Amino acid sequence: MRSHSRRKFLKGVGASLGASLLFSPFYDSIANAAPGKKPKRLLIFFTMGTAPSIWKPKSVSGETPTFSESTSPLEEVKEHIVMLDGLPSGSPSNNHGSADGLTGMGYYSNGPYGLISVDQYIVEKLKGSGLSTPIPSLLLGAAVEGGKTGFYKGTNLSPIGSPTSAYSTVFTGFTPSNNQGSTDNSAAEALLKRRKSVLDNLTKELSSLKGNLGKEQQYKLDLHLESIRQLEQRLSNTMTPGGGGGGTGSCSVPGTPAGDMTNGLKANQLHLDIIVGAFACDITRIAAIQWGSDQMMNANLSEIGLSGEEHNGMIHTGAPAHLDLIKLEKWLHQQFVGVIKKLKATPEADGSGTLLDNTLVAWCRDMGDAPNHTQNEMKFVLASGNGGYLKTAPGGRFIKSGERHERVLLSLCDAMGVTDFSGFGDPALGSKSPLPGIAAT
Repeated sequence: MRSHSRRKFLKGVGASLGASLLFSPFYDSIANAAPGKKPKRLLIFFTMGTAPSIWKPKSVSGETPTFSESTSPLEEVKEHIVMLDGLPSGSPSNNHGSADGLTGMGYYSNGPYGLISVDQYIVEKLKGSGLSTPIPSLLLGAAVEGGKTGFYKGTNLSPIGSPTSAYSTVFTGFTPSNNQGSTDNSAAEALLKRRKSVLDNLTKELSSLKGNLGKEQQYKLDLHLESIRQLEQRLSNTMTPGGGGGGTGSCSVPGTPAGDMTNGLKANQLHLDIIVGAFACDITRIAAIQWGSDQMMNANLSEIGLSGEEHNGMIHTGAPAHLDLIKLEKWLHQQFVGVIKKLKATPEADGSGTLLDNTLVAWCRDMGDAPNHTQNEMKFVLASGNGGYLKTAPGGRFIKSGERHERVLLSLCDAMGVTDFSGFGDPALGSKSPLPGIAAT
């Protein structure tokens, strides 16, 4: 593990934040959630649908679940968990490839942001309030092949697939904390100049292609150029000498990724470490990880005796094959629990508890009933830390609701302090409000 200066890293970000919040005309669109319940961060864990028969608790006493075999890893962190079931989408017959999961609606778009997933909607609202982080949203996911992701901003967004590329994008340019006292920044400035030169040249080359591209391709190119500009800005902020507005603590980031990066599931384990490091250093407040795509996920895990493809090989081959789906889902739950435990074990650099205390983790899916290709009963697993957004219980909570699943997405917004929901989700839903009963009072 390497320790890096949080003060230097947040130079420029914190310095401009106060003025931005004071004078932004958009600030009234961002309101604090109830006192003590506003997380600093949101992590979305996104997968394909599952089979209800293997996901639902064996039994429920009040709201306390007895976990099934596939969800049994949640037992380790049950005091942080809220499971939600039975929430239909606005278009329950939509299935693979529809955008409902994180957008609250299907194939159509409406509102000032067009078709937008909840992660990107929150990013836009936070930007409007003046909140700036070096990477506004961090989308990661290895081996997302043969289909779509759950992330939208006008068009379907692709995550960074390579852990090596993700690590470089997130952590390039950090100055080790043991160099804080040095006043000789010539080497760092020279490195920054070379990097900026490469980025500027690449931007010019890519911009020249726009005239030959269609509207959707131009939009994707603009998103790519925006990510390059964000990286350049972060390099400038990181290597600018002097003080900063980020506090006196230091953050810890993972070492360079090492392992089997040809296996999408194993590569995503590395991505989770990168996300925790990015949260610890306040590089981003919004992160999401995609497992497979809406159409397929190759699951080759020799350590649990599993080899095959999730969609056709496990979901749609009948109940006996669900034994393999149980193995896969249990493994995925172990990864979900693993990142919760890492967040819980990582202290905030400013001393305000742990990362989990200030983070909402949300496992979302594109379908609630994958074998039947329906969104009649969308499923979520949410987690937060001590004094966090969720109303939790020692044995965990299981809630079955007939409300629209969009209301859970609005709860994610509410958790991040976004309470103006205009431009998000299904315009036919009418009055919009978070799902009742899941937030702490």
